[in-house]
Amino acid sequence: MSTLFIEFVSERDLYLSYMPFLKNGGLFVRTSESFELGDEIELDVQLPDSLENSTVKGNVCWLTPIGAQNGTPPGVGVSFVEDKENVKAQIEKSIARFLSSSDPTLTM
Repeated sequence: MSTLFIEFVSERDLYLSYMPFLKNGGLFVRTSESFELGDEIELDVQLPDSLENSTVKGNVCWLTPIGAQNGTPPGVGVSFVEDKENVKAQIEKSIARFLSSSDPTLTM
């Protein structure tokens, strides 16, 4: 299982990467590393204004290759599978004011 570190410096940055349309939540992680759909990944997540990192396990469910036509940065979407630290709830509390926004994100 691969481990990826992802740090969010602002709620806006977190909003751009969060995937609320997934049943258990998920995050888009900017990376040039190569992954396949279904790969297991452990995310080490630093949320805005958090003093400690949180860990969540997931599966790759989205791939954005290098050179995507719409200018989206390369990376992977990770669907949360094992969220013992309740990262999804922490994220949704942090970005609550953005969730009804129609602003484009790095996902959909």
